Amino acid sequence: MLSANPNQVYLNGMTRLKYEGGEKMPSDSIGVPLLFNLSLIALLASCGPSNNMENTPPDRSVAITEPLGNATLKTPELGSFGIDMSYQDNETKPGDDFFRYANGEWLDTFELPASRSSYGSFTVLSDRSDQRVRGIIEDLSQTEPPQGSMEQKISDYYLSYMDIDTLNDRGIGPLQDGLSRLREIDSRDELVTAFGRSFIENTATPFGFYVGADRSNPDRHQLVLSVGGISLPDRDYYLRDTEEFQDVRTAFVEHITEIFDLASIEDASDKARSILNLETAIAENLWPRNQRRNRDLTYNPMTFSEFKTTYSEFDWDSYFNAAGISQLEDLNVSYPSAMSPIIDLVNSIPIDDWVSYMTYRLIVDSASTLSEDLDNARFNFYSTVLRGVPEQRERWERGVARVGALNSLGEAVGQVYVQRHFPESAKKQMEQLVENLRSALAQSIDEIEWMSTTTKDEAQKKLQSFRPKIAYPDEWRDFSSLEIDRNDLFANAQSIREFNYADEIQRLGKPTNREEWGMTPQTVNAYYNSSFNEIVFPAGILQPPFFDPNADAAVNYGGIGAVIGHEMGHGFDDQGSKSDFAGIQRNWWTDADRANFEELTKAIASQYDKFQPVPGYFIDGNFTLGENIGDIGGLSLAYRAYKMSLNGEEPPIIDGLTGDQRFFLSWAQVWQRKYREDALIQRLTSDPHSPSEFRVNGVVRNFDEWYEAFDVQAGDKLYLPPEERVRIW
Repeated sequence: MLSANPNQVYLNGMTRLKYEGGEKMPSDSIGVPLLFNLSLIALLASCGPSNNMENTPPDRSVAITEPLGNATLKTPELGSFGIDMSYQDNETKPGDDFFRYANGEWLDTFELPASRSSYGSFTVLSDRSDQRVRGIIEDLSQTEPPQGSMEQKISDYYLSYMDIDTLNDRGIGPLQDGLSRLREIDSRDELVTAFGRSFIENTATPFGFYVGADRSNPDRHQLVLSVGGISLPDRDYYLRDTEEFQDVRTAFVEHITEIFDLASIEDASDKARSILNLETAIAENLWPRNQRRNRDLTYNPMTFSEFKTTYSEFDWDSYFNAAGISQLEDLNVSYPSAMSPIIDLVNSIPIDDWVSYMTYRLIVDSASTLSEDLDNARFNFYSTVLRGVPEQRERWERGVARVGALNSLGEAVGQVYVQRHFPESAKKQMEQLVENLRSALAQSIDEIEWMSTTTKDEAQKKLQSFRPKIAYPDEWRDFSSLEIDRNDLFANAQSIREFNYADEIQRLGKPTNREEWGMTPQTVNAYYNSSFNEIVFPAGILQPPFFDPNADAAVNYGGIGAVIGHEMGHGFDDQGSKSDFAGIQRNWWTDADRANFEELTKAIASQYDKFQPVPGYFIDGNFTLGENIGDIGGLSLAYRAYKMSLNGEEPPIIDGLTGDQRFFLSWAQVWQRKYREDALIQRLTSDPHSPSEFRVNGVVRNFDEWYEAFDVQAGDKLYLPPEERVRIW
């Protein structure tokens, strides 16, 4: 995945209720076909181009015959050819710091908004997307749509969020039933039942599960059981004794105490300390982050009977019955060695401590649907303390984010978004670009010297089986059974949670649906899904600086071309390469080829291990390896495709810059971003993407063509001897 947003976490084979370290993550399994309310389309789409919603399979034999984009036709959005050169720092040598060379003036003069932990090119487009979604929602809010219509649901959910006076009047009131249920827990059996209902009740549990594609048979669903449930971003926050993490733990106890005081819960400070101790005990048993992404280690299928025998000290029948799952044939256990130690914690830690833990999480995880004092207390810790953000985003921005989220009404909003803001011509150009990159990767595989013909044949088969999804789904989610009340935000959030949960668990025993998307059309991002062997590019990312039909071809290839290559590269990174053309997790490599590949990946990990974005905090080269392979491979494929598109001709010099210089500057512009230090530390411990500076400097130093384009010499800070430069694809 491409994400530059440290708060936006997606994984290959994602799911809405995926459970890693306590976080519920977005999904690529998000619903059933929908005949959308056509009155909504007619009402809102009249001011923009229409989509015919066709999805003809692309011609796999497309040849690269012309560059995409031509700066001589129309003026691009950025600069004279697609890059804003006013952001440069010409005092910095490209070979010393290419990120700063391309973005230094912007880095020196741009002031981070008080409501942001970081800001950059992705954020600009996300803000634009939010403004567009706001326009859609506010247009609806000015009407009185029929009760039960999609228009009514979108409008009323937003209006219920914006009604601050009602939220403040109700205070903690909406939680009283849930708090009462937790107070009644006084036995291990009742605790197990409460854990089973944690997703429905919006509270915490050390065990979690989701329903996703079976890695050995992606056409069927399988339940995946995991462990986690911690409140802080990663186990390091509990276990490392740096000054920053010690301060966070102190602030965490103070924060829990404040939350309990606001909810009038007695013995707040004692309960807060017990929660920190409990979560620390969980963290001690969680796998290190680089192991959590290893697919060989996290795929451990077994029958339910075998599972209950292996982990017999916990009442799994009661747990799953409480979760609404009465029949379970098999499951995958993500972190098997952590299961028994955490079961021991459930059986040994006092029940009252578990109740305090669940009580805190019920309150804090619901705070954004409650009064301002509770919401602010949540923000002050999770955003100000953990990420250094001084102010909340404006209320309307948070409302748009809530309504437009993937696990909310995001697809409903997204269908209108593409009608208003996405021209069909852009989709056709993207289809051409994808095929250009596919041709480049096919050529690259053929030319690899360290891979045998046997493995190359399998790699080519996988490449030709890649399915691109561009801009928007062909099937839309059905929200007809969902009820939304303009006057009750808390009830609306609970209704959506129950709606999503019911959809999740009903998938067991049913085939998977390859038409589903794991991002909304308005999302500024992209992803690869290994189970379906698909690459997905929402409409939101198909804008400058990534893609501009009026920009120079080198700029588009260095932007969206490298994004496409990045996602294709995930199919052949250290983990994606463990699945075949059909999405089945199996070893399709010869032993010698795999060993050669792993030598190259170790060299990349070693390069990134040396980067220190914050004093004392290094990039974890193994944890970020997949994304770094995606970046290096994606830019390599985009460069190859760009050169192929020129048909042997020399590109023009534009504003004194060669085509190669424009290509690499485009990549650097895409990753323009500033961070707050606390946010950067959190990213280093919990996000598999390297910080933006190193997605530029860590990548280009492996390209001979970059050295030539900018006359980088030995002695420059980014210089790597030729024998140390790594290009895999």
